[in-house]
Amino acid sequence: MEVITPSTHDLGAFKVRRTLPAKSRTMVGPFIFVDEFGPARLPAGLGMDVRPHPHINLATVTYLFEGAIEHRDSLGTRCVIEPGAINLMTAGRGIVHSERSPQDLRPDGPTLYGMQTWLALPDGQEDIEPAFEHADETALPLVEDDGVSARVLMGTLWGQTAGVTQHSATIYADIMLAAGASVPIDADADERAVLLCEGEASIDGRPLDPFALYILAPGEAMKLSAGASSRIMLLGGEAFTTPRHVWWNFVSSSRDRINQAKEDWKARRFPLVPGDEEEFIPIPEVPKTVSYP
Repeated sequence: MEVITPSTHDLGAFKVRRTLPAKSRTMVGPFIFVDEFGPARLPAGLGMDVRPHPHINLATVTYLFEGAIEHRDSLGTRCVIEPGAINLMTAGRGIVHSERSPQDLRPDGPTLYGMQTWLALPDGQEDIEPAFEHADETALPLVEDDGVSARVLMGTLWGQTAGVTQHSATIYADIMLAAGASVPIDADADERAVLLCEGEASIDGRPLDPFALYILAPGEAMKLSAGASSRIMLLGGEAFTTPRHVWWNFVSSSRDRINQAKEDWKARRFPLVPGDEEEFIPIPEVPKTVSYP
């Protein structure tokens, strides 16, 4: 079993723990970027402010355990996401978005805790039209058993299918286990991984370290068990046969496409975000998202 220890970025008010991409592994199924952030409460009067920035050839998936984020994008979308929902933003040929704490939550200091992941788009679909999709809890089935409450966020798991677009076969779930409870992890997906966010849990008897990404052996049915009340994310899906490159906020099978996106952002050729046109994140000289491979 491969284990990826997260790199931690301390942003002052909260921490971000990143397991993908890593030197040892770029992807698990379509997942090419996996961040866990928080839990945190920001100082009163402040909030998270991720200024407008671009993406290409990927889809972002935002899922919160606590708090709220206001999303705006260059399609004209304005949407506040809260726990129990998913935001799926398909960048395709190019999109710009911002993510900020809602103004009404700032006086008391907003909470922030959740997952931000990116999915690579499959061959032949990397430059599709950009799109945004908000799916609330009515589209995300809850699978419940003795001590188990698992929300299916993408794909089909435990006989339930999420009503969220898949560009390639994807599985994604938020699993809550009471102490002593367990849940089977099906072997159907090409690639699978689990990440312990809270509590104490094990996979087939092997204890999980908090926030590390455990890559499961392919083709093996496994069991996830909790020694204490726990929250575990399950993710994976169809394996990609064509390598993907990552540089800053850009993902593509083509380095030339990434270089073009760099030049387009420098020259301000990407569209603006309605309602958030004044600010933007300049392209970095050395991005925190290291280029792999």
